[in-house]
Amino acid sequence: MRITAYCYTNQGGRGHNEDSVRYFAEGARGVFVVADGLGGHGCGEVASALAADTLFQGCLDEAPGPQALLELFQRANGAVLTGQGTPGQEEMKTTAVALSLEGERAVWGHIGDSRLYRFSGGKLIQETRDHSVTYRKYLGGEISYMDIYHDDDRSSLLRALGKEPCKPEAGEAALLPGDAFLLCSDGFWEYVYQEEILADLLKAETPEQWAQSMLLRHIRRTPPGNDNFSLIAVFAEEGI
Repeated sequence: MRITAYCYTNQGGRGHNEDSVRYFAEGARGVFVVADGLGGHGCGEVASALAADTLFQGCLDEAPGPQALLELFQRANGAVLTGQGTPGQEEMKTTAVALSLEGERAVWGHIGDSRLYRFSGGKLIQETRDHSVTYRKYLGGEISYMDIYHDDDRSSLLRALGKEPCKPEAGEAALLPGDAFLLCSDGFWEYVYQEEILADLLKAETPEQWAQSMLLRHIRRTPPGNDNFSLIAVFAEEGI
């Protein structure tokens, strides 16, 4: 197995970028993290960097199973809470999504509304469920899936790093040649729909081609003042 990846982050129409992105891809090993500091809570870029560094280094040190990854999220939450002791950082918070690939196993975890999509067996699945009021409305049948992209409560998060209790979720699956993954912040996925993610993937020969096709869609749709947006596109391919 050979892991390849492409990473992109942009401040969008904001004054600075509160997203933090970390990635490592070498041989059959890959570690990827996207963290999105919450705008309006102050020092979101500090919170996202603390969380991303904790999750990334923890996954690099030892490829985690789902339970170990959940424990890493708790450690990241502790890092953000400690950082809140610095004046001016008292309210900082962040979402995060992490993916660890090694051998024949993929393990992921998330909190908030940063997402992971997984392509395997010819199907693209959103593996993470947004921890938001809007997504809860969707799960309860109050709105349709497409309504998620436009609902007024989309930015109202129920879970994040930087507060207690910390309730991340984790999952795992077999890793097969031909699988692909997309990690992204909400500033990206709210403008690129799942069927488009799949269509662009099926035409791409590399993670960079996949990402660039999706980014072209994104740039055509974003309004002035749009949020920071980040993505990591990952391929698992035959080879060593």
